[in-house]
Amino acid sequence: MDFREYITQLENKNGITKIKKAVDIDIEAAAVLKTAEPTPILFENVKGYSDFRVAGNIFSTKISIADYFGISTAELIPKLTSAIDNRSLPEEVTSAPCQEVVMESVNLDKLPILKHNERDGGRYISSAVVVTKDPEYGQNLDFHRAMQFSSDRMSTRIIKGRDFYKFLERTGEVDAVYCVGNTPNVLVAAATSVKTGINELEIANALAPTQIVKAKSIDVLIPAGCEVVLEGRVFMQDRSDEGPFIDLTETYDVVREEPVFEVRRITHRKDPIWQALIPGALEHKVLMGMPREPTIFKTVNEAGVTCIDVNVNPGGSSWLHAIVKIDKKEEDDGKKAIHAAFQGHRSCKHVFVVDKDINIYDPLEVEWSMATRFQAERDLVDIGKEPGSSLDPSAEPGTKMTNKVGFDLTAPLKTAGKSFGRAKFPAVDLKDYFED
Repeated sequence: MDFREYITQLENKNGITKIKKAVDIDIEAAAVLKTAEPTPILFENVKGYSDFRVAGNIFSTKISIADYFGISTAELIPKLTSAIDNRSLPEEVTSAPCQEVVMESVNLDKLPILKHNERDGGRYISSAVVVTKDPEYGQNLDFHRAMQFSSDRMSTRIIKGRDFYKFLERTGEVDAVYCVGNTPNVLVAAATSVKTGINELEIANALAPTQIVKAKSIDVLIPAGCEVVLEGRVFMQDRSDEGPFIDLTETYDVVREEPVFEVRRITHRKDPIWQALIPGALEHKVLMGMPREPTIFKTVNEAGVTCIDVNVNPGGSSWLHAIVKIDKKEEDDGKKAIHAAFQGHRSCKHVFVVDKDINIYDPLEVEWSMATRFQAERDLVDIGKEPGSSLDPSAEPGTKMTNKVGFDLTAPLKTAGKSFGRAKFPAVDLKDYFED
């Protein structure tokens, strides 16, 4: 099921709100999406772009992603873990929906690229899955935002240490394809952190059957069912200002000189749907944070602690905080889980470990466990200063150094005073008591 088929499915279930009023891509569309989140929105009348519709907030919750796969949210981590460990080759086709229309000439102004906020440096592609290739390591999928500054050129943020940066550093120029309008299997696969050389499209195919096709002008394989494809080349030495842009933390990133992406060919589906992704909003958070949960889950279990679930939660910008639920069997399990969680997600800043009776998706329950089960002298784990995330505005400028702390919010196995259990009240069906 591709992006378009999923939107049709939402339409059939009345699960998406259609907006027929003419909407401007300059700030207005983003404002509607942010105000409406997490409600999926389909703009059917985009000012100046009669050939396009724009969709956003499509995968703003873990529930929406689980629904796409036909599973419960509790099954997401095992499913993604299995897909990473049991990758499979996608089916390659010679004819693909994403290549139904080849634009006669490259003109980015003909695409409904959104400007999200008044302070933004320009119109941004923020939802694209970027496909690159290296002679030694093969293909790579990742997310790289791109800011338009001319009809055929964009400045694109390439973070040092990412595979794309490694490829670019080795050769100075890299062919790249920016694919817009993808489903969760491709989006989540692109956001995973795996060893260089692993083709994330094989993870995507293990999550859900994925067809791939060779790009029109570049020797890479791309998702056949995406909506819009921008093919071109990225240059390390040719640079342009990029930013300001809203980060995952909902704070503004600084302006930098970033490599230029020269767009040389654009293809798209008939009646294309542009996938909008509002920076710093819920969809951005879910798609970036959720793929880190399986790695934390794995490292905690490998440390000998029974991990039940992990929530890299929006309150922590879906990047800097992790809430880990364990089945505590030994007194030091909480602390062992904290150390393991930091190994599973090195950008994390604060880790909270809770017992199996706590709902990690309810911040009130997590806070309750801190209020009733935590003593700083006994349960605070100071990791010290380590490299964290460049997204954290409070980290040491230029180095990403940050103080990492873990909170063991689990109850002692043996109590010497009051019980740590939560009182339960009998449940009744209020329909038996309230009149119609």
